[in-house]
Amino acid sequence: MDLRRDVAREIARIYCRLSPKGVEALSEILVPFKYTKGSVVLPEGAVCRHMYFVERGMVRQYYYKGGRDITEHFSYEGRIVVCIESFLRQEPSKLIVEALENSCLYGIPYDELHQLADENKEIELLFRKIMEHALISSQVYADSQRFENATERYLRLLNTKPEILLRAPMLHIASYLQMSPETLSRVRAAHLAGEIGKDKKE
Repeated sequence: MDLRRDVAREIARIYCRLSPKGVEALSEILVPFKYTKGSVVLPEGAVCRHMYFVERGMVRQYYYKGGRDITEHFSYEGRIVVCIESFLRQEPSKLIVEALENSCLYGIPYDELHQLADENKEIELLFRKIMEHALISSQVYADSQRFENATERYLRLLNTKPEILLRAPMLHIASYLQMSPETLSRVRAAHLAGEIGKDKKE
């Protein structure tokens, strides 16, 4: 229970402050899961019955289009991963969730969360804050794909989520940024060359 309580405190610290009673209530419904690198957390066609807090490791959400997989989202320590439509509607997911590293996730079950939210205003607010964060993150990502060029998308990722560039395979990063691996290599090389040139001038 102590580990689950620590995770509940961390979720509250990141998303919405909870009283000690709120932390305790959240900790009681958390479900620990461990996944080895390459294993599937949620297969296509399954119902997303948990939203997951990543305590350790990295996972990605992806889907298939035109015979290849397209990465839509990465989550790592301190972040939530959830297939929003499947979770909220409790319908089969079009997305797949895969562990990119050996990972420890804590699931927040749909039924228990909604029951607890009905009884506890703090948990209801926490749920809303997590959903707001997930939806805003999705909108920012969608706007980046619509309005930014390849270099701008790469720099946004570098400045906001450098962990992804350090830990995720380049093939998945390229599909996440909606560019070919060759384009990603060129953008990275150009950025690096710019930094080196700046260093020399200084």
